Amino acid sequence: MPSHSKLDVLNAVHETGIVPVFYNGDLEKAKGIASACVAGGIKVLEFTNRGDHAWEVFSALHSFCQAELPDAILGAGSVLDAGTASMYISAGASFIVGPVTNPDVAKVCNRRKVPYVPGCGTASEISAAEELGADIVKIFPGSAVGGPQFVKDVLAPMPWSSIMPTGGVDITEESLRPWFEAGVVSVGMGSKLVSSDVVANSDWATLEQRSRDVVALIKSLKGA
Repeated sequence: MPSHSKLDVLNAVHETGIVPVFYNGDLEKAKGIASACVAGGIKVLEFTNRGDHAWEVFSALHSFCQAELPDAILGAGSVLDAGTASMYISAGASFIVGPVTNPDVAKVCNRRKVPYVPGCGTASEISAAEELGADIVKIFPGSAVGGPQFVKDVLAPMPWSSIMPTGGVDITEESLRPWFEAGVVSVGMGSKLVSSDVVANSDWATLEQRSRDVVALIKSLKGA
């Protein structure tokens, strides 16, 4: 069962402004990533469904977070179908993210009061996802669908939309400032934050400091 309510998840995404996106089949590496991000001030974590038996690693990571990282809000990403969504929710996912929008996934999440963040690439897709109950929509890949200007253009006639880009988002101010000035509520960030060298070397101190720096930068950008 999810360990966090829908309201808590949505508020945390808005408050922190960043969701790390990662996968690692090594449970100890996954624990290290989660621990470093949370220590750096990032509470919402997206573990992607991208490897064999990924849900088993996710389930063990969820148990670890419940015991050792109670502030962590762990969700599952790269979810394409209702069966996979149900499996991850049963394993403890507090939110579900997908690269596309699937009405059947939305139904599963709505029944369990679990936030669904579907992938969208047009204004029509965003509107359709919101009609299915999505409180936050993911534009993916963010850099390919039009970048910050796309967000700005969509929010002009649809100011109620909450948009989170993933893909093409870096940890620098030069990258983040245009997104937040355009009006995104949060950004999803993968290898730019959880880089391969950090993971290979288990350099969790670097990831913790990187997370702390990005959280502070986003806070200043949101305040501005």
